[in-house]
Amino acid sequence: MGGAVTARGVRAAVLVVCAAGIAGMIVASVNDRNGAALTFGLVTAAAVVCLIVATAVGPLPPDAGLDERIEARVAELVERGADPAAVRALVAEAARLGQTRRS
Repeated sequence: MGGAVTARGVRAAVLVVCAAGIAGMIVASVNDRNGAALTFGLVTAAAVVCLIVATAVGPLPPDAGLDERIEARVAELVERGADPAAVRALVAEAARLGQTRRS
C-alpha cells in the first residue's frame, strides 16, 4: 500500500476537508456551537496550509517540448562552431544547478 501521494491526491483531500469544514462551520454556527465552528475553521485552515506546503515543495510540472527546444538550441550552437561536448557539458551543469536551486 505504500505509494507516494500525488499532488492531485493532496488537492482532492483538501477539497473534501474544506467542503466538510465549511458545512461544519455553517451547521455549528446555526446551532450556536461556537467552539465547534472554530474547530471546523481551524481544521479547514490547516488543510489549506498543507496544500500550500505540498505545492511549494512538490516537483514542478513537466514543460512540454522543453527537451526539443534544448536540442534545437544545442544543434544551432554546434552549427555555429561550438564544441558539441562543451555545449552538452554546459547543459548538464545548468540542469544540475536547476536541481540544486529547486531542492
